[in-house]
Amino acid sequence: MAHVILFPTDFSTASDAVLPHAEALAKQTNGSLLIVHVEEPPLAYGSGELYYGLPEPSSERVLKMLEAVKPSDPLIPFRHRLSMGDPAGELVRIAGEESAEMIVMGTHGRTGMVRMLMGSVAEAVVRRAPCPVLVYRPAAETLTGRKAAALRL
Repeated sequence: MAHVILFPTDFSTASDAVLPHAEALAKQTNGSLLIVHVEEPPLAYGSGELYYGLPEPSSERVLKMLEAVKPSDPLIPFRHRLSMGDPAGELVRIAGEESAEMIVMGTHGRTGMVRMLMGSVAEAVVRRAPCPVLVYRPAAETLTGRKAAALRL
């Protein structure tokens, strides 16, 4: 059975930066990439009203964005999977279903209040995944302002 490397993408620069690492692991193990995007459903308020925040994403548009995420090496086998739900829960579920050898994902490196309010998908995946998880964080140069200056000290 071929090794499956699960690569989640949220179409961010943090995700884009991780793809070459996922490719390298797939190549080294003679494995394949499973490129996954999880759409979060709209939030529901207590009264049952739905809050979309932004206009509801077009599934067709999201699918085209997903299909555009490919390994740069045409010899690496890959497939795409689009899912809806809680991103961490879905990634853990899909990793189990697909018997993934590893999950290779990026993190936005949020800290403090933002992380507390939004949670961390990467952290939740690391805690619950049925396989090893390799998490890449953006380099200090990609961070802005005081935080980047503080990291260089």
